Amino acid sequence: MVKKNYSVQIVMWTSLVVIFLLALLSLTGGNLRYVGKSYVESNDFQWEMNNFYDNLKKAFLNPIDIEAEKARITVTQSEIEEHRNYYGTLSEQVGSIEEQYTQRIADAEAGKSENLKSTLIKERDTKIEDIRKNFESDAHVEAKIRASKEQQLEDELQRRIESAKENLYFPVVYELTDSQTGETFTSGDINVTTGYIETFSAEEGYFRAAPDQANDFHYDRYQPEVYEKGVSAFRDTEVPTEHAQGAALEPSQPQTMKKFEGTVVVPQSALKKGSLGRNIEQYNRRQLSLYGIWTLGVLALVALLTVTRFNKEWVTTSRFVERYHRLKIDLKAALLLFSAGIAWNLVGEVVGRYLGFFSHYGLENGVILGMQVVILTCILWAIVFQLVLLVERLKGEGALEQDIKNSYSAKFILAWQGMFLNWKIGMQMFLLLIGFFLAGIGLFGVLFQPYLIVIYIPLVLFVGLPILYIFVRRTAYLNRIMVATEAMAAGRLHKEIEIEGKSPLAEHAKNLNNLREGVRNSMSEQAKSERLKTELITNVSHDLRTPLTSIITYTDLLKNEDLTAEERTKYVAVLDKKSQRLKTLIEDLFEVSKMASGNLELQRQRVDLAQLLQQALAEHEEEISKTGLDFRVTMPDSELLAYVDGKRWWRVLDNLIVNAIKYTLPGTRVYITLRKVEDRAEFVVKNVTKYELGENTDELFERFKRADTSRHTDGSGLGLAIAQSIVDLHNGNMTIEVDGDLFKVTVTVTA
Repeated sequence: MVKKNYSVQIVMWTSLVVIFLLALLSLTGGNLRYVGKSYVESNDFQWEMNNFYDNLKKAFLNPIDIEAEKARITVTQSEIEEHRNYYGTLSEQVGSIEEQYTQRIADAEAGKSENLKSTLIKERDTKIEDIRKNFESDAHVEAKIRASKEQQLEDELQRRIESAKENLYFPVVYELTDSQTGETFTSGDINVTTGYIETFSAEEGYFRAAPDQANDFHYDRYQPEVYEKGVSAFRDTEVPTEHAQGAALEPSQPQTMKKFEGTVVVPQSALKKGSLGRNIEQYNRRQLSLYGIWTLGVLALVALLTVTRFNKEWVTTSRFVERYHRLKIDLKAALLLFSAGIAWNLVGEVVGRYLGFFSHYGLENGVILGMQVVILTCILWAIVFQLVLLVERLKGEGALEQDIKNSYSAKFILAWQGMFLNWKIGMQMFLLLIGFFLAGIGLFGVLFQPYLIVIYIPLVLFVGLPILYIFVRRTAYLNRIMVATEAMAAGRLHKEIEIEGKSPLAEHAKNLNNLREGVRNSMSEQAKSERLKTELITNVSHDLRTPLTSIITYTDLLKNEDLTAEERTKYVAVLDKKSQRLKTLIEDLFEVSKMASGNLELQRQRVDLAQLLQQALAEHEEEISKTGLDFRVTMPDSELLAYVDGKRWWRVLDNLIVNAIKYTLPGTRVYITLRKVEDRAEFVVKNVTKYELGENTDELFERFKRADTSRHTDGSGLGLAIAQSIVDLHNGNMTIEVDGDLFKVTVTVTA
């Protein structure tokens, strides 16, 4: 069956659904208040007018009576006493003043400045007299406090009136007359062309100006006089203060509600400019945008019900169906809920931005709105896609049961059951998990309710720490068993696993020891024939683990979000190097395996061995120059042709050159010779090794054998083995000669 491309229909249908949903959601949030109303009929305009009336009342029509409020000020006896003793007792304060002036008066006498001396004495006596009056007369202190309070009150009430005047920015003209006093308040000409008018009279209702109140006013603390040296001059330490200076105002009769007759007008011209004009323009745009989206929503609904009906094949023939069906049912459910949540939030966001875009034009808003609509369209289609496939899946007999059986949740339940196959281990792990969970909850509770630490500490000491001790001890024992098991897997069977107690882990260790003994007996019978195989396993394990451990280590380091860019670049470079190392090792292993099994096919052709050698040397020219080795190369001036697989033979030359670079003693020469001997081509590499080779040169052809027995170099140990296998496949010959530290490799092949 040929699948049709329904992309256009899908995009059109989903777009229409998005438009309809946006129109439907735009009916909420109070947007219906825009229907059939101009701005001057709206609640927004009425709020502006009410704010104007409130400020007009405070500023002009019925401002707060400052003098009347001053009369309500009270001064309590506790305030008088606090002021009087704020800097200490009478003797302490007088002594402090005298101490301040004694030296200054003496200096004036020494300087024979009678005028200064007399001024200082008079100033000192005035301050002392004021302090004495503080202690002699409550009225004296009360007058000071009252004066301070009156000034604070007057400043605050005057600030309120000035603030109300400043907030009369709304472009309104008015003429209002107090119905009782006949006083008229005017601003502007009320005979202008009106955009909005409101009339107040006995018949239509007065404009009522309620009085402002100062009941919410609080005084700053009144500070007694500080003479010269400040507070420290009167006392050694701060005297704690407890009384609020603004303790109370005397109850009094509230100001009279005033009633006004007259007219308030918003000029027609004001509706076209200024902040009011901008508000009207934004209101009209928002109103127009709502009419537009509602119209589009109706048209979209009509189209969805007629010409653009949903077709199930749009989903069922999609190329993503098979991929979606591979997901587990609980993952599908989570994905569906996640998509629905995003769509729900995004619809509201898009509606708000759409209306905001018409109120405040802007390229940025337009671009973001377009992106949000596209994203919403995609998410909506994803939801439809999932719902259709879910319904289709549920139609199949037994499909739901099978999906539930294969779900992650079901597997978790099975794993949970498997956790208790060994009841002791299962219960121990379960209790440990519960203990750590409760410890975390307890710590969280202590952070919010510190008093809970009284309960938390004993629980930690007598429950948490013992549980932690058991957990650490069991984990350590399990790790030792795993390490010993790993050693057994690597063939190291000389050490038994220690049996600790009678726990399930100890029983497991006992079984592993029995297994170790059986393997050990079996291996001892085949020790000679399996020696090379054991070495192979050990070396492969080492060479694979080394780069893999580095990869794991540096991957963990990269998870640290506090890394600098330089450190991150350094770690990535190490990862790249180790990954390439691991890749090379695996590729070499794969190639050796193919050669050993005879599955490698050669693509033989006539190849110029001289040119191939030049290419191999050029490939390593930079590396050679860094080592400081002196390469002496001898090759024929003319072609030296051989019937070989060029790619494989290049690998032979490359491996031998790399071997020479890695294992040649620094500062020495490497001799490379290519020549024709009778009907064969001969390739010779000679160098002085940096490591002692020993006498058994045959083992150098074995896999993972190196001259570097400590395995500190980066080679895989397969270079000579691969070269030997390739030469053998070409029916050639490869020999190694060692004379002390002189290493010589000779390769011959039919030319």
